[in-house]
Amino acid sequence: MSMFKIVEKEHFSEHVVKLVVEAPMIARSRRPGHFVIVRTGDGGERIPLTIADADVNRGTITLVIQEIGTSTKKICGLEPGDCLTDVVGPLGQATHIEKVGTVVCCGGGVGVAPLLPIIKAMKEAGNKVISILAARSEDLIILEKQVAEYSDEVIIMTDDGSKGKKGLVTAGVEDVINREKVDLVVAIGPAVMMKFVALTTKKYDVPTMVSLNTIMVDGTGMCGACRITVDGKTKFVCIDGPEFDAHKVDFDEMIMRLKAYN
Repeated sequence: MSMFKIVEKEHFSEHVVKLVVEAPMIARSRRPGHFVIVRTGDGGERIPLTIADADVNRGTITLVIQEIGTSTKKICGLEPGDCLTDVVGPLGQATHIEKVGTVVCCGGGVGVAPLLPIIKAMKEAGNKVISILAARSEDLIILEKQVAEYSDEVIIMTDDGSKGKKGLVTAGVEDVINREKVDLVVAIGPAVMMKFVALTTKKYDVPTMVSLNTIMVDGTGMCGACRITVDGKTKFVCIDGPEFDAHKVDFDEMIMRLKAYN
């Protein structure tokens, strides 16, 4: 009998689903930044997913899944009452959380899910938190209400201007940096988005952290697909990460590798 029962399901958009799963031991020990590996069905592929939230009292963890390939489609097709075959975790290194002052947290698309626990923890550590949520259009903005709960300010950027301000996440970041002192930027989202946030903050010399779990979530497996170069050295996102100093990551190499999997 599997103990990883799905207790809640919500569609954020056509291809993005939130599942609340019973996993009491993981709920107790998880920290912001941790991920789990999920499998459904006996021959199911191992899918790494960041834990977006946990409720110790209910013994549940929240996962946000983007439907990309066969395995993620299968997971997204499960309903409350169904069970996941395996949930292994928490894995990875927890996010380093401390009081630094003002933290700008940028989430692109589904990257908002792993960003949420970081926003929450940064706020609880006594920081001023400004969250920037970016997506192509309004219907792809997720978790806005939850983010707002733990942020001093939420800025929404959409490529098509259907919600918030029209423009890329970098414009939002730059506005804030020009307006007030920013002590740290955290960015999670597509590789290209993280690359441009890093280039923007480097210009202003603002320390920046990126979480590269999204390159694992692209369903590229854990077999060295998440190999990256940081400060000239080879690192593995699943073991050394998922968080790295954005100004030291070789994004161009990473983007090239991701293209090879498409």
